[in-house]
Amino acid sequence: MPLMWEDLQEAPSRTDRWKATLRKQPSAFLLAVQILVILLLPVLESSSWGAAVISLLSLSALVTAVFTVRSTPALTWLSATLALPAAVFEIWSLIDDSSTAVALAHSALAVFYFYTAYALISYMFEDSWVTKDELFAVGACFTVLVFAFAYLFMAIQEIYPRSFTSFDGPGQRTLLELIYYSGANLTSVGLSDVGPIRPHARAIGTVEQLAGVMYVAMVISRLVALTVMRARS
Repeated sequence: MPLMWEDLQEAPSRTDRWKATLRKQPSAFLLAVQILVILLLPVLESSSWGAAVISLLSLSALVTAVFTVRSTPALTWLSATLALPAAVFEIWSLIDDSSTAVALAHSALAVFYFYTAYALISYMFEDSWVTKDELFAVGACFTVLVFAFAYLFMAIQEIYPRSFTSFDGPGQRTLLELIYYSGANLTSVGLSDVGPIRPHARAIGTVEQLAGVMYVAMVISRLVALTVMRARS
């Protein structure tokens, strides 16, 4: 019996399958990386070597985000250009922990994440057919915005110390605390013991609240409507 062409082809390996999944659903991988960083922060922030690992995870998230932007209508070269100074400043902040270095590192990360969020929103608004990766992009974009505002808050408290308060009074807040505050602020649930007490922190906090409402009203509602239309067709 002659061999068919399909019989001569080798079955794809596990690595090939993972690569194919990553190409088709980069937003899912970005979402997973962001959630992993959040889950690891409680352990890392309490250790002596945690700052280096957090920086390494931040750089990994940068690479993942750049790869994700490739599948969106946004400019990949601009994403990579924004990621480069963010990575340089992040490494610099490990060597020089001065307020200037830390503020620059966090500001650069915030700018990069905001551009990534713009890329993901453009991707979700690109067509009228909702794909599986676009559904993952909803969560990925939300976590990217949470990190973007958290890093912006980190930069603000370096420039204006004691911009935030908590149950222990005004002071410098950790990245996990500001991610927690950013998430509560963006979802408008308000369930956070961290709060802004200086003008610049309150101004950005108000902008984040507006961004959270607009994200639900404009992005999520549109994808829900398209999903319902697809189910009815």
